[in-house]
Amino acid sequence: MLDVVSKAFFHTLAGSSTLKKMASRYGVRPNGAGFARRFIAGETIEEAIAAARAIQASGMLITLDQLGESVTTAAEADAATREYLALIDQIAASGIERNVSLKLTQLGLNIDRATSVDNLRKILEKADALGFFVRIDMEDSPYTDVTLSIFETLWQHDNRNIGVVLQSYLRRTEEDTRRANALGARVRLVKGAYNEPRTVAFQHKSEVDAAFVRVTERLLKDGVYPAIATHDEKMIEATKSVAARLAIPKDKYEFQMLYGIRRDLQAALVAEGYRMRIYIPFGPEWFPYFMRRLGERPANVGWVMKGILSER
Repeated sequence: MLDVVSKAFFHTLAGSSTLKKMASRYGVRPNGAGFARRFIAGETIEEAIAAARAIQASGMLITLDQLGESVTTAAEADAATREYLALIDQIAASGIERNVSLKLTQLGLNIDRATSVDNLRKILEKADALGFFVRIDMEDSPYTDVTLSIFETLWQHDNRNIGVVLQSYLRRTEEDTRRANALGARVRLVKGAYNEPRTVAFQHKSEVDAAFVRVTERLLKDGVYPAIATHDEKMIEATKSVAARLAIPKDKYEFQMLYGIRRDLQAALVAEGYRMRIYIPFGPEWFPYFMRRLGERPANVGWVMKGILSER
């Protein structure tokens, strides 16, 4: 129950414009300082690319995410789309791995479905031409149906350079996993970071964990190169055990973790020969993402407070 309370508290803070304004002054500074810099690569694409190069040099894979969500005007959605098109060009020119993540509300889903689909198509057209893989992130439960519907529609129209995210804490996810596997789509499995009602989501960690293991087994058995995204050592060991029992080679799936979280575990898995992808968030709209990460792992609060107190 404590993890549910934590998510609710930090989810509320994530929506505070006052806190966002205060945090923007000290959280992510251009010189590499700031209390959020452990978890946010920076506010510019140049900083994100530099972080990506360092991660690749350590033997890990990367995906870049220019943070942003819930835009409310067509102009904002168009601006976000143009930023992603520019991002794709800059990544291609940099020579780093061509892999990005994005959210549909960033592209106008709250305006209407057609706007977000049109903007996503523009991005996918360029991404496909340049050999990119694009992961469509999952947001909170009111967006699950429409996100999966848009994903499936694009897939059926031969956009195969895309993947989607499923969340084990949602009660519907096992069925959604069967649908994704039937398509042959690449799935990233996460536990889930939003504050959800008990009618749609499991409320206890033991239930979420049990669902995570069940879905992991289904993905490893019937899926296409699944991404198991977790920092929980028990879930990682369970994944290893399932893969061994099913005789799934290490190159047929990957682990994923967030930038700056459990770097020791990231390195240990690479040393064991597992594929590890790091999700690298960046951009000026970092505050909501940052607060949800604290809600997922309250132990990070101590690290952040130490950073704040050390600011001069």
